[in-house]
Amino acid sequence: MKTQAATILEAGQDWTLTEIDLAPPQAGEVLVEFTHAGLCFSDEHLRHGGLGELPAVGGHEGAGIVREVGPGVKGLEVGDHVAASFIPTCGQCDWCVSGHSNLCTESVNSPGQADRSKYRFSIDGETISANCGLGTFARYSVVSANTIIKVDPTVPLSAVAVASCGVLTGWGAAVHAAEVATGDVVLVLGAGGVGVNAVQGAALAGAREVILVDTNPAKLESTEQFGATKTFTSMDEAGEYVRIINPVVDGADVVIVCTGNTVEPIVTAAYGALGKRGRLILAGMSQDAMAKNVQLPGTQIVFKEQTVRGTIYGSCNPRRDVPLILDLYKRGLIKLDELVTQQYSLEDINQGFEDLRTGKNLRGVLSHAGANN
Repeated sequence: MKTQAATILEAGQDWTLTEIDLAPPQAGEVLVEFTHAGLCFSDEHLRHGGLGELPAVGGHEGAGIVREVGPGVKGLEVGDHVAASFIPTCGQCDWCVSGHSNLCTESVNSPGQADRSKYRFSIDGETISANCGLGTFARYSVVSANTIIKVDPTVPLSAVAVASCGVLTGWGAAVHAAEVATGDVVLVLGAGGVGVNAVQGAALAGAREVILVDTNPAKLESTEQFGATKTFTSMDEAGEYVRIINPVVDGADVVIVCTGNTVEPIVTAAYGALGKRGRLILAGMSQDAMAKNVQLPGTQIVFKEQTVRGTIYGSCNPRRDVPLILDLYKRGLIKLDELVTQQYSLEDINQGFEDLRTGKNLRGVLSHAGANN
């Protein structure tokens, strides 16, 4: 079959709307009609050639409906509503069985995992990869059953789409990676889709103060609804504030970095606000995935018994935590609809990413035209 998709053929180019060929599902695969796809900075990194193989169909955050099931697939049926998981969960590797399925060895972003025999998209007979094995910027995609999660069909698919990546990454960074506890003072850098959800996670976990920092004041507007108790456009001011309100620790109990391009000065500034026995969590990636952006005073970390930790996918188990997030949403304990600033058609994808880069959107979502929601 043929499907429309937003593709990147060469690093640095804009997204191109292309009609491409899609092979049918094979064993262990399903055909998904993606109704919605989130616009995330990880796809911006892909566009620049810093993350993933090119050429590629973009999109790793999304939601849709199963339209065909390949041989051997269990637990999924035609018509099921599903969330995309940019990291698969095979359920069999050491990481999955030990409760760390966000590190599943089936991840297509792991070294040596590229396998062109698994590509189902092609242009003029030449196979083309799908970002994170998903390609949610295509209306239809064939994906491994290990990369999608069945969800409650009463939850709007636009909400499911944002929950599938950005929400889990931020919420999990606070709840799982930082292990925010009742009474903690938490400082979050970056008021994008990941950062705001780190705020939601910290607030729900019982933090007494959740401070949000972003150099763009427009992104800080209305963040109180997500649980931010104080906002700043300057890390110097934020650092001074946390030292005043948390004098015993002399800084924040937790600092979570959720910036779209995490460069060395950001990490250094984040560490400067960290108190004794504090946890510094790196949840935001750099545009160059191999950039050396952590240069910290190790002896001070020793003296203060501080922890520096990275987290992918918020250290979440997506098969457990996606349904959990959606249940919290239905109960009114976490906000998803309010995260979506604007919906775009596939034809407007470049405008959507421009709005993301300039901070106009908290989260933009693609709505595939004509999709059966």
